[in-house]
Amino acid sequence: MNLMPPGQPLLLPAKPAFIWASLLVALLLDLLPLGRQPWIPDFLAVALVFWSIHQPRRVGLTVAFIGGLCLDVQQASLLGQHALAYVALIYCAIMIHRRILWFSLPWQALQLFPLFLAAHAIVLALRLIGGASFPGWALLLAPVLEAALWPIATALLLLPQRRPPDPDENRPL
Repeated sequence: MNLMPPGQPLLLPAKPAFIWASLLVALLLDLLPLGRQPWIPDFLAVALVFWSIHQPRRVGLTVAFIGGLCLDVQQASLLGQHALAYVALIYCAIMIHRRILWFSLPWQALQLFPLFLAAHAIVLALRLIGGASFPGWALLLAPVLEAALWPIATALLLLPQRRPPDPDENRPL
């Protein structure tokens, strides 16, 4: 019985400081004052999904809720709309975290696209209920860009785990 997906290298454990630093960088990228463009990808959502798939015991619903509240406060939007969207997104990501790692990166991105789309639909529905106007069809581009960022985020966030602890020419691992 094979416990690891075929072709996947053995990884070092993820350091908690790196996990939190990457989430903080993603939050800071979302906080950049670029204006409210509906097509801009949500970097925090991508980072939260990544860590909830790869480290579901360390990054879960509480982290998603707090990150969503931070974005709500910064954007002066309805308090809890991003928090609800992130909690739903991370709940779904944790539900599929074992299965999704068996696929290649393009197939993972394709399977995560509906999750990103649903998170944006939740935020849009809450904004429309709150009386905001429809931001336009460019909103559909954000989940596409988030799914396209998945392979890049995976390569960057797994990079520190791929280095050998003690490089040795005589040891295969």
